[in-house]
Amino acid sequence: MKFTHLLGIGAVALSIAACTTNPITGRSSLQIANNSEILTMSAQEYKTTLSKSKIISGTADAKKIVSVGSRIKSAAERYYQSIGRSADLANYSWEFNLIQSNELNAWCMPGGKVAVYTGILPVTKNDNGLAVVMGHEVSHALAGHGNERISQAMVAQYGGSILGGTISNSQWAGIFQKVYPIGSQVALLKYGRNQESEADQMGLYLMSMAGYDPREAIPFWNRMEGASSGSRQPEFLSTHPNPETRISDINRDLPKALEYYKAAGGKI
Repeated sequence: MKFTHLLGIGAVALSIAACTTNPITGRSSLQIANNSEILTMSAQEYKTTLSKSKIISGTADAKKIVSVGSRIKSAAERYYQSIGRSADLANYSWEFNLIQSNELNAWCMPGGKVAVYTGILPVTKNDNGLAVVMGHEVSHALAGHGNERISQAMVAQYGGSILGGTISNSQWAGIFQKVYPIGSQVALLKYGRNQESEADQMGLYLMSMAGYDPREAIPFWNRMEGASSGSRQPEFLSTHPNPETRISDINRDLPKALEYYKAAGGKI
């Protein structure tokens, strides 16, 4: 980890003290922000975004969002319980909503606040494709990518003052709003490529644990790339690894994913 605005021993001490390890992928990241504050502000931002959107409810598609999301949620809870880390998800307040929009997009706020746009449904095609998307987005939340991005912004902006705990509430709010622009649906969540790659891997495992076929991930990502051919790339793909790298990584992770799938009752 390299943060150029935090100097000397302070940077080393901060990195060592606040490194968090993902229990599914093994990746470590700097997460120094207060998770309770992140969850509170995420819930507020989610409510604001929904209030400015057309929410689809009661339809077959809307019910599918809730069904697939709930299965992935339950799979994650079982896994975290099995490794003695149920406390990681204790303060989650899950929601799954379908938003009317032509954008090929979906996202999950910290704390399990999920939104899927109707524009991506023709690309997902079926429950397995939808599970690829929702598993990926839920993984961003579970992996603490929001905390990681906020932490990076805190270090970049305030450097060593973080060690003394001198960041005010207004400064903290300003950082959060830069990371998650209020009311900005499409640009709401922009992660780095390392985070996107981790969400690909973790999401593949989560969908498999939930009983969805991970072999559907490659056809889905191919369809997503095809949907962007000859036009502006969807926000959903803007910071993802290039297609060749993603497919190679999925093939690397498929054997383990299929083990989870088989354990969940899937047919190999």
